[in-house]
Amino acid sequence: MKVGKIIVTAAAAGLVSVGASAQSPAELQQAAQQAMQAAQQAMQAAKAAQAAADQAQAALAKTQQAAAQAAPVAPAGGGQLSGLTYTNGANSATLYGLIDVTISHNNNADKAGNSVTGTRTAWFSGNRWGLTGKHDLGTGNGLKAIFRLESEFESQTGDMDTPGNLFNRDAWLGFESESLGKLTFGRQNALARDPAGSAVYGDPYGSAKANLSEGGYSNNNNFKQLIFYAGSATGTRYDRGIVWKKNIGNAVAGLAYQFGNVPGSFNKGSTETGSLAYNGSNYTVAGFVTNANVAGLTNRTYSIGGNFRPNSVVRLNAGYFHYTAEQPLAIGKRTDNAWTASAKFTPQGKMDYEVGYQVMSANNAAVNGGGFVVNAYSDVTGATAAATGKRKTFYASTFYHVDKSMELYLAFDHLSTTGGYLASTANGFNSQNEVGLGMRYKF
Repeated sequence: MKVGKIIVTAAAAGLVSVGASAQSPAELQQAAQQAMQAAQQAMQAAKAAQAAADQAQAALAKTQQAAAQAAPVAPAGGGQLSGLTYTNGANSATLYGLIDVTISHNNNADKAGNSVTGTRTAWFSGNRWGLTGKHDLGTGNGLKAIFRLESEFESQTGDMDTPGNLFNRDAWLGFESESLGKLTFGRQNALARDPAGSAVYGDPYGSAKANLSEGGYSNNNNFKQLIFYAGSATGTRYDRGIVWKKNIGNAVAGLAYQFGNVPGSFNKGSTETGSLAYNGSNYTVAGFVTNANVAGLTNRTYSIGGNFRPNSVVRLNAGYFHYTAEQPLAIGKRTDNAWTASAKFTPQGKMDYEVGYQVMSANNAAVNGGGFVVNAYSDVTGATAAATGKRKTFYASTFYHVDKSMELYLAFDHLSTTGGYLASTANGFNSQNEVGLGMRYKF
């Protein structure tokens, strides 16, 4: 409008000038007509200037919106950052990652009982980077195509976690809507270890409430071995998996199937899992049942547990696992019973504290060539011996959260075994202590 005002002012000045030089009424009338034409032209110019200003403002707003979409944004409620997101019409994609570096000290680190100190496998999280995204299918009911590609690497060496396997954590495509739920196809977490399953009670580090996301507790240290009971015929993730999860009021239901892909046998190498969880006002209960065919032998787990949050500071977790597995006839059947209890304390400020205890009681469990008890859902077709005993672990940690992206931590665990149970990490000894000092960055 400033341009228009200038033009109108100039037209008025012209009118005064012409009027001052006019000598007769006819000349005055002609001058007035010329001034009116000048005023009309000035108004048209003003409208054109205003339209140009509006277009410039709209372009600026669009640029600001694109910049905001491309910037890292923390999700509602805080927590891990959502990554760097780019949106173009119905499509969006997010680049995200996590880097965890730990300096740790372990005793009984070899068969001679020596200790080791150094940067070893990250304590809490597998280092990863990934791409996830969605595409609005325009059906009018919110149906979207979704995908995730996620790769794990070793922060201390830069090596791929699984050599030759780029997206060893996730490689799936699927659909999601409020009415359908979430349906995904490909490489992904075993359903039983997700927040729709045992993650809400397996340890104090994951989500307190059941939901549709991936992200179960991990298996990096002595205290994180319960996760193998929440596994499949291919470990704690599915190859060739189909997973469906849905919010049903306060409940979260899940079903999963893993194709065995073995010629001549539809069941060999397959896995079926069902899970059900319920989110109360200050508690969550959950459980799952899994049946898997591992190299022709049936493995089964059922589990139940939950957590209770009496206030904003305290979270208490507990869970039970029962596992059975067929083994070679010379060994017989394996039966495990395991339980865990843990707590998380989050007082006001930048610190939080965790403590936990777990017991894995194995009866007639196959051992490998070194005499160590193998994990649940392992291929034991070549095993010739078994052992009975208990594996017990106490652990504790504290975190200092610098901000929503960066945190420092101190952690400790003590492993002990009884009877014939020997853990491979302790190299034939009946105990092991680990302590770690680390930092974790999420983007």
